[in-house]
Amino acid sequence: MAKVTLNQITKSFDEVPVVRNISLEVADGEFFSLLGPSGCGKTTILRMIAGFTSPSSGKVFFDDKDVTNIPVDQRNTGMVFQNYALFPHLTVFENVAFGLRTRKFSSSEILERVTNSLILVGLGGLEQRPVPQLSGGQQQRVALARAIVIEPDLLLLDEPLSNLDAKLRIETRDQIRELQSQLGITTIYVTHDQEEALAVSDRITVMEKGECCQIDRPDVIYRVPANRFVAKFMGNMNVLTGQTKSKKGNVFFQLANGLNIPLPETTKVLKNPVYLALHPHIIKLSQIEGKDDVEGVVTARQFKGASIEFSIDVNGLSFQVVKNTEESILSIQPGETVWLHIPGDQAIILKS
Repeated sequence: MAKVTLNQITKSFDEVPVVRNISLEVADGEFFSLLGPSGCGKTTILRMIAGFTSPSSGKVFFDDKDVTNIPVDQRNTGMVFQNYALFPHLTVFENVAFGLRTRKFSSSEILERVTNSLILVGLGGLEQRPVPQLSGGQQQRVALARAIVIEPDLLLLDEPLSNLDAKLRIETRDQIRELQSQLGITTIYVTHDQEEALAVSDRITVMEKGECCQIDRPDVIYRVPANRFVAKFMGNMNVLTGQTKSKKGNVFFQLANGLNIPLPETTKVLKNPVYLALHPHIIKLSQIEGKDDVEGVVTARQFKGASIEFSIDVNGLSFQVVKNTEESILSIQPGETVWLHIPGDQAIILKS
C-alpha cells in the first residue's frame, strides 16, 4: 500500500485555475474522500494522482517517491470511473482480466486472480456473463473487481455510485467500505454526496473553487465546520449574519432584524460581522410559547419519512428546522404560527 502526499499542487486549463495550491497527505491504508460540489476540482486532483493529468505546478508523492512525471501505467493504481468504462463486447471475466493480460500474467494466475476478485465483490459465477446483460450495480462491481485484481498500491474512485438508484447506492457504498477495510488498501474517493462521504471516510477534505476548506474526520467536520461554506454544504446548517455583543456580563448574538440569541458567558466578543451556525435539528419547535422563545410562521413543510423539514420565517429571516416524525409537531402545516427555542449554547460562531 502507499501513503500519498500532494505538495502545493495547482492546475489550470487555458490559464483558468481549477486547483489552487493543494497540500494534503493520505495515510497508508486510509479511506480519504474529496468532497465538494461540481466544478470544485476534486476529479482533477484524482486524475493528477492517477497520472492522467499533470499538475501545472507542485508535486505528487507515493510514499517518499516523486511520481509527478511518472506515466499512468507505472504508478500501480486501480481506478473506478464514474461511467465504469467497461468493454461491452467482452465478458465479465475478460473485463476483469484486461489489466492482468497487459501486464503479461500467466493464464493460471489470471484465472486465480480474476476468480478471487469476483468472489470478493459478490459476482462469483458470472464470469462468462456479457457485460450488457448486467445491472448497473453489477457493472459497478465489475469495474471495482477490475481495479483491485491488479493488487494496486492505491485505489481511486471517481463518483462510482452516481449512476445507481438510492437503495443500491447505499448497498454498494457499504460494500466498497467493507472491501477497503478487508484489503487495507489506501483509497481516495471523489463524491459530491455528503452522506456518502460521511458514511465511508476516515477523513474528508471539503473543497470549494479549487481549494481545501477543511480536512478532518467526518464527525468533526459535521459538528465543527471551519467556515460558512462547510456549514451549509455538510449539514445544511442555518447560517446567520450578525454581531456578538456583551451587556452586563451577558453575551448574545444580535441579528439585523433585532433578534438576540443568548450565548455562553465564555463566548469571545469578536470583531464584527460574525456568523452563527445552527444545525436544523437542535432548534426546538412548539405550538406553545416558552421562555426565551421567538415567534415564527411556517412557510414550507417537507415530509421525509423519518423526519419533517420546516422552513420558518422569523421577522424576515428563514430558519430550517428538522424534527422526527414521532414528535407532537407532526400536524403543523404551512401558514401556522409556531414558537422556536434557539439554543445558543449549541451554536457555532464562525469568522468567515
